[in-house]
Amino acid sequence: MNIFLYAIIFICGTMFGSFYTLAVYRIPKNIDIVKKHSYCPNCNHKLGILDLIPILSYIFLGGKCRYCKQKIRPRYLILETLSGCAFVLLAYTLNINVYTVTFVKAIPLMFMALYFTAVVLIAAIDKEYRSINKKVLAYGICISLLYMIYLYVIESNSIYRYAIYLAIYIILLSISTFILRRFAKDDYYIDLLLYYTIMLMFMDGIISIFTLSLFIVEVLLHIIIRKITKNKNGNIPIKFEKIPLGFYLGASNILVIFMMCMANLFR
Repeated sequence: MNIFLYAIIFICGTMFGSFYTLAVYRIPKNIDIVKKHSYCPNCNHKLGILDLIPILSYIFLGGKCRYCKQKIRPRYLILETLSGCAFVLLAYTLNINVYTVTFVKAIPLMFMALYFTAVVLIAAIDKEYRSINKKVLAYGICISLLYMIYLYVIESNSIYRYAIYLAIYIILLSISTFILRRFAKDDYYIDLLLYYTIMLMFMDGIISIFTLSLFIVEVLLHIIIRKITKNKNGNIPIKFEKIPLGFYLGASNILVIFMMCMANLFR
C-alpha cells in the first residue's frame, strides 16, 4: 500500500514542480500566477488541461506546443520529475507511510514543500535576473515565521533560538529599508542574508554548515571558470556582483538536503 501513498506524494511533487516553472517565468514579469490561465509563451494560445499534466503532457506532446509546435525546454520535464522525487524522499525521511500518516505527521512535509517553493523560486529567478525577488523573499519570511510558531506551539521547542532568528529578520529588514534604500544602494547582499536566515530557520546546524561550505566551493569554481574563460576570450568581464549568489546558495541547500535524504534511504 505504501507504493500508492508515495505515488500520490510524487504526483503532488510534480504539480509543485510545474508551478515552479510557471512562477519563475511570471513573477519577475509581474504576471498573475493564480487567476491568469496558462498559455504558450510563443503563440499565446490558452493551454487546456491535457496540456498541463506534469511529465505526461511533455512526453505525449513530444516536447512541443500542441498548437504552434514550438519546442518546450526540457527543464520543465526535469524540474517536475526532480520535484516529485524530492517529495517522495522527504516523506520517506520523515517516516510517512500508510501506517503512520496523519494530518499532524503531514504538517512537517507541508512546511518543507512551502520551504522548497521559496528556495527554488528565489534561486531560479536569481539565476535568470541576478536579483532576489522581494515578493518571494517576503513569502519565505512569512513561511519561516509560521514554522517558528508551529515548532513552539506544537513541538514545544525552545523559544530562544527562534527569538534570535526573529531579531535577525528585524535587523536585516531595517538595514535594507532605512539605510541602503535611503542612500540608493543595492541591497542584494542583505536579501541574500535574509535568504540564508530562512534556511537556518528550517535546517539544523549540520545541514546549514554543509550548505554554506558547498556554496563557497560553487562560487569559487564559478570565479575560476570565468577567469579561465576570460583568458580564452577577453570580451567576457568578471564582476563578483554578477555572480548569481542566490542561485548557488539555493542549489547548495537543495543538494545537501537531497544527499542527507539519500543517506537516510540507504542507512
